[in-house]
Amino acid sequence: MDIYLVGGAVRDELLGLPVKDRDWVVTGATPDEMLAQGYKQVGADFPVFLHPTTREEYALARTERKKGQGYHGFTVYSAPDVTLEDDLRRRDLTINAMAKATDGTLVDPFNGQKDIESRRLRHVSEAFTEDPLRILRTARFAARLQPNGFKVAGPTMELMTKMVRAGEISHLVPERVWQEVQRALHENEPGTFFSVLRDCGALESLIPELTPAPAFESAMAALRCAHENNLDTDARFAALLSPLSSSSPGQNPNAAEARAKQLKAPNDCIAMARLLTATTPTLETTESVEPESCLALLDQADAWRRSERFNNLLATLRCVLPAESSGKVDQLQRALEVANSVNAKSLMSEGVTGKALGKAIHSERLRRIRESFQNL
Repeated sequence: MDIYLVGGAVRDELLGLPVKDRDWVVTGATPDEMLAQGYKQVGADFPVFLHPTTREEYALARTERKKGQGYHGFTVYSAPDVTLEDDLRRRDLTINAMAKATDGTLVDPFNGQKDIESRRLRHVSEAFTEDPLRILRTARFAARLQPNGFKVAGPTMELMTKMVRAGEISHLVPERVWQEVQRALHENEPGTFFSVLRDCGALESLIPELTPAPAFESAMAALRCAHENNLDTDARFAALLSPLSSSSPGQNPNAAEARAKQLKAPNDCIAMARLLTATTPTLETTESVEPESCLALLDQADAWRRSERFNNLLATLRCVLPAESSGKVDQLQRALEVANSVNAKSLMSEGVTGKALGKAIHSERLRRIRESFQNL
């Protein structure tokens, strides 16, 4: 039995980056031998074990053979005769296909270290084409390592383009696509993820509304701003879909929400994309937001009960709208502050109840917003 540190930990160590997670591969062992040494098996599709002390994952060396379409279409073989090189050959990129022995010796059969020095993301073998999810993973690594100067190698980009043209993207499970998108939104250079997908043709399958150059450039500028301001996932995602605004010529007013649902985004991301693209037309087409419009937007966004989400919406609007529109966002912020000062209990003490109470609250909020705007 031999044990090797593999994958990301080896890559990040060579790059001088912090090592967050450590994964291990075990050769020459059987599941029974692992269990006898106190490891706990957790893998359902292939033998993966938790170390009895560190709880780190130890996987028996394995090979994979394509048997169908999509992410799950594989037959896994794991046995003592599977070598470390066999296991590394099935991995996506050469920089992820290195291992380190317990004595510190680097095992690098596919020249991953050389690709690190050349700042190149290169596929290990033609087996790359067997898993379309690797297109998204490669784009995500490009987004993570772009500040370090990494780019997708030409032959790898050609291979990814070929996979897209063959229709492989359509076989991806939406939930897995969303996982990659969500992670990419928080990488060092999120825009690089979508640039790589655009260059290989995958973006047209996943978010076709962003393929026209003006829409793509607008989305990337908004996403860059959201990233620089360290906004939450829902805000970053809404910024990405901001070109799907209902004010766009011929645009379906529910396009952003529909695309978000197709991508299997969580409810908070769907809601933020819907609110952002519903709000921007009002702010883009008026010189100044009228008190009535402000109150309507506050009601639409349920700012009374979801104040944190509304503040995230305002922050995203500042990334989406041109700089000269910042005053309109300030108006919305001010409107919320003064409208929130309306005290329902005070109105109830005056004998206002039932439907009349709701109308009274609305009227008082509007009065205070008007008064506030007059004093600006």
